[in-house]
Amino acid sequence: MTTDRSTVDIPDVAEIGAEASAVLSALGTVIVGRDRTTRLALAAVLAGGHVLLEDVPGLGKTMMARGLAQALGLDFRRLQCTPDLQPADVTGSFVYDPDARDFQFRPGPLFTGLLLADEINRTPPKTQSALLEAMQERQVTVEGRTFPLPAPFHVLATANPIEYEGTYPLPEAQLDRFLLRLDVGYPPVDEEVEVLRRRLDRRREEIHLDPVIDATRLRRLQQGVELVDVDPDVLRYCVELATATRRHRAVEVGASPRGSQALLLVSRALAVLDGRDFVLPEDVKSCAVAALAHRLTMRPETWSSGTTGVEVVTELLGTVPGPASTK
Repeated sequence: MTTDRSTVDIPDVAEIGAEASAVLSALGTVIVGRDRTTRLALAAVLAGGHVLLEDVPGLGKTMMARGLAQALGLDFRRLQCTPDLQPADVTGSFVYDPDARDFQFRPGPLFTGLLLADEINRTPPKTQSALLEAMQERQVTVEGRTFPLPAPFHVLATANPIEYEGTYPLPEAQLDRFLLRLDVGYPPVDEEVEVLRRRLDRRREEIHLDPVIDATRLRRLQQGVELVDVDPDVLRYCVELATATRRHRAVEVGASPRGSQALLLVSRALAVLDGRDFVLPEDVKSCAVAALAHRLTMRPETWSSGTTGVEVVTELLGTVPGPASTK
């Protein structure tokens, strides 16, 4: 019996789960009471995707992104999005080098391991299109030349849902490129007190985490997640949930097949975080709102009444029958 050399260096589920748990533990030393959010964000990274954090300012979204990058050993860049941001400010541009008597490409902030695109909805459509290519194709095109981005490459973007002046709503095509959309929420009183106590203890504003793994190891963990088994009934359940959004009375445009694929990819990563090499229906349910709600376009009459994609997906989780949660 021969060994597949392509899988020799890929860690097994136990290794991935142990190292992912170590990353979450490290994040827990600086982030208080955000276990679900950090767990889903890490699952999205293990699944190779990007994350949109949509919530009001001041809830620790930037700290979460920086801490995640540090724990994963990724290069980190923060891009403050503004209405005057141009594509070249994101991708980089050609600059004339008098010594070489030629134009040399200077990479922009996209050339990193984890990019925090802060307040991404303040960026004009032309710049958003440059981000779209980077997120989907892992490359940028400048003046007709294509440059590959580092691997791994992930975008963690933030958006402020309560401000409209000077903002540009993200087009559906770009929302669809985010594997998950997560909220953070206000902390309970005890957790907020703990946040203040830790700030006093570290005696500085910035945080620092020692790397738990590095970029090369993260790539190996991502390859390991690809080996997680998925039962045909669970596959069908992912598709039926996405299909149900297209038939819902409040929805004008439902989730595309990219939505059902998001359910599949994230549920595999969640299974690994629990130390399993197979996916349960509960894994799908636990990420369904984050994976599907932002992909729905609501009908005007239901949108004006306050019905949201979150409510639609939550309702469907109670009505779409799933397979038995047994292996």
